[in-house]
Amino acid sequence: MSVETRPSIALWGAGMISGAHGAAASFLLMPITGVASRTVERATAQAERLRAEAVTYDDLPGGADIVVVSTPPQFHAAHTLRLLDAGAAVVVEKPLCTTLDDADRMVQAARAHGERLLYAENLGYAPVVERLLGMTAGIGPLTHLEVRTMQGLPTWGDFTSDEWGGGALFDLGVHALAIAVLAAGAGGAGPVTSVSAVLRGGDGHNSDEHAEVALTFRSGLVGQVVSSWQGGPDQVWDVQLSSESAVLRADFWPRPTLEHNGDPVPVPPSARVIPFIEELGYYGQLQAFAADIRDATTPFMDVSFGRLILDIVCAAYQSAGRGGADEAVPFTGPRDKTPLQLWHRG
Repeated sequence: MSVETRPSIALWGAGMISGAHGAAASFLLMPITGVASRTVERATAQAERLRAEAVTYDDLPGGADIVVVSTPPQFHAAHTLRLLDAGAAVVVEKPLCTTLDDADRMVQAARAHGERLLYAENLGYAPVVERLLGMTAGIGPLTHLEVRTMQGLPTWGDFTSDEWGGGALFDLGVHALAIAVLAAGAGGAGPVTSVSAVLRGGDGHNSDEHAEVALTFRSGLVGQVVSSWQGGPDQVWDVQLSSESAVLRADFWPRPTLEHNGDPVPVPPSARVIPFIEELGYYGQLQAFAADIRDATTPFMDVSFGRLILDIVCAAYQSAGRGGADEAVPFTGPRDKTPLQLWHRG
């Protein structure tokens, strides 16, 4: 890929999130060379929407500069490693993978291949989050931090299957955990040192549908994360943090808003046909990764950050299995178990 050309994109997976990445690529005028899915029908439908070609998994990377992996999380590690070895740069959807052993392998592979691997935490590139973090750095030591991602149980996909690896906290809660970690870092609270969690399950499956997590940071700040598939029809994604001198609040849905001490803070409106592609960071994420590849720089949301979030997730699930006991971060428990296995085995 030369500096003068835009990178080409292929999509490994043809669901809703694949479509968001495809839309971002289209807005950035990056050619989409292929779409692969578990079924020909899904690949064809997505390819037609994006004016691309339906291909098979075996065809990838098929000459594409970047491949977006949005398959179920139990396949992320194997798919990512194969693509890196084949010479492609990779965007891997959250959650990073299902075990810390696999996360370690992905970190090692990224290092061996020039850090050409992006952990797709799109909110890290959202304009409202960038503005929030910038303001957080100027209000002094944090005294309060709470992040919530709450909505109804998904009616599609295999999110509650054992194979997926975990439930609401593992799949939805990684967004909230990422924002909490970023905000605490910007506010001088330092890294997470321990986790305590309570999980609540649902009917007909082994996965968690509701999670309440306490994150202790090096400064002594204890932040709260709530992630739930029992949130009802009104989706709530928000963050509130404060210091002795200021309170900041951001809502991510249905449209991003930001407040400082109760007063609205302007957030630039989206110029895209599909606003959430820009507002939730998909546009900025792919644009930044293309620049990272061009300049041989490590992505802001690199695979090590994805592994850190999985570290926290694993500690939280083991804590819940042990009645909410504090668990150290970095996680010191089994690295070959999924979060769901850690919860049920304690």
